[in-house]
Amino acid sequence: MPVDLTSQVLEVLSRTEGPITSSDAFPSVDFTTMKSALDRLRSREIIECKQIDREEAILTTEAEGIPVEGSHEAKVFEAVRQAVEGLKIADLPAIVGKQSAKVGQNKAFKEGWIKKDGALLKAAVDSITDASREHLQTIQQTRTHPDPKVLVDLRKRQLITMQKVINFQIEKGPKFAEDFVKEETDLTADMLATGAWKTVRLKPYNFNAMGAPAMSGSLHPLNKVRHEFRQIFFEMGFEEMPTNRYVETGFWNFDALFVPQQHPARDLQDTFYISDPPRADKPRADPLKTEKLANGSIPTPEAQGAPKQDYDSYWRDVKEVHENGKYGSIGYRYPFKDDESLKLVLRTHTTAVSTYMLHKLAADPRPARYFSIDRVFRNETVDATHLAEFHQVEGVIADFGLTLGGLIGFMEVFFGKMGIHKLRFKPAYNPYTEPSMEIFGFHEGLDKWVEIGNSGMFRPEMLEPMGLPKDMRVYGWGLSLERPTMIKYGVKNIRELLGHKVDLNFVESNPAVRLEKD
Repeated sequence: MPVDLTSQVLEVLSRTEGPITSSDAFPSVDFTTMKSALDRLRSREIIECKQIDREEAILTTEAEGIPVEGSHEAKVFEAVRQAVEGLKIADLPAIVGKQSAKVGQNKAFKEGWIKKDGALLKAAVDSITDASREHLQTIQQTRTHPDPKVLVDLRKRQLITMQKVINFQIEKGPKFAEDFVKEETDLTADMLATGAWKTVRLKPYNFNAMGAPAMSGSLHPLNKVRHEFRQIFFEMGFEEMPTNRYVETGFWNFDALFVPQQHPARDLQDTFYISDPPRADKPRADPLKTEKLANGSIPTPEAQGAPKQDYDSYWRDVKEVHENGKYGSIGYRYPFKDDESLKLVLRTHTTAVSTYMLHKLAADPRPARYFSIDRVFRNETVDATHLAEFHQVEGVIADFGLTLGGLIGFMEVFFGKMGIHKLRFKPAYNPYTEPSMEIFGFHEGLDKWVEIGNSGMFRPEMLEPMGLPKDMRVYGWGLSLERPTMIKYGVKNIRELLGHKVDLNFVESNPAVRLEKD
């Protein structure tokens, strides 16, 4: 026990003048027990001790008999020397053993002690010096060897292993005493009642000791970056859209965006469909009086007295623009299926929410800026940069006289506010935007350009069925929340940021994010 050992240490020190070593004075005591006792004494300045780390050479099981019996190669030489006419190779294992015959024969040939004469082994010298035996005898006695090359050679031959040994050099301290007086850590009621507090020795407080870490909750890096995104949007005059509907109809998620019903994005391998209920109602006014936001709820436009909208007419116009074309467009010219439009899906993008809000805006057309940050779902193959469930950041600007150049300039300002200055724009195709652009940002960790967003100007086939004026233009762009977070935190695999593989230590220890601002 540590208490008994402390008394033993003090007793040994009291009988000696100079320092002692723990390996000599207490050879059978394990490291943990020894260190615990010495730490108690050293903290009270009763002793002074220094830790000494060294490596010792230990003989392996194979080498344990060599210091007495000789090395494998010496045994082979001796057997060959005694056979004056030569020794058959096949007879060697029976004389010296299989292991000595195998290992020692090669070593004896290398040293030039024996030679081969047909099927016989003969001695090539009259006498030898068994250096391996001498080296192992030295190591057995001293646990080391003065020549490092010898140690390296014996380790290669697997005759020794190196073992780290921790030792302590112990000597008397400034407050050395032969008896160890237990120090009380607490002042108790009994001490006060009996007066024992006057004579007991109280342990002094260690004000330099590290306190116990306080357990507390931690914000996930995505939540930190999400907060910064929201602040950027609010700073630029945006209004947050309600995103509390994870399940949308095919109408709001696809048809209202002028996505044809035969588009590959609507296939089962790309979209998660809801089986129960099998279909939803046609578009209609929201029966709820409030809409939920991330930080509260707001009254719906209808509850605030906005003009009522004709959803039946909106349904017919969207159907017409798909089937036959309208508003200057020839449409897709295919039979529009109501059942396909009323299927329920896990929303594949928050643009479904943007469409809903732009339709509300048509009741009172005016310049507006909307944004949303929430979860979306896609039936994608999971890899280092893709997940089937992720967060989408989306922004929408509606105004008169907007141009593509203005969108590019706005993207540079927007991404610059989050510290991403290396941007590239690539022409792309989206069913509901024309022109369209993919946005790429340079990822320092992956050392390559990574797609971080998509953007474009919404098509008239999407906007005019809502009732928005012909001369009103709408910017739309979206990006994942995960990829900018990966860039800011240097995460190379998105699965380490979101999902069951997330390291909780990473969540607890990651720094607060401060997206750079121009």
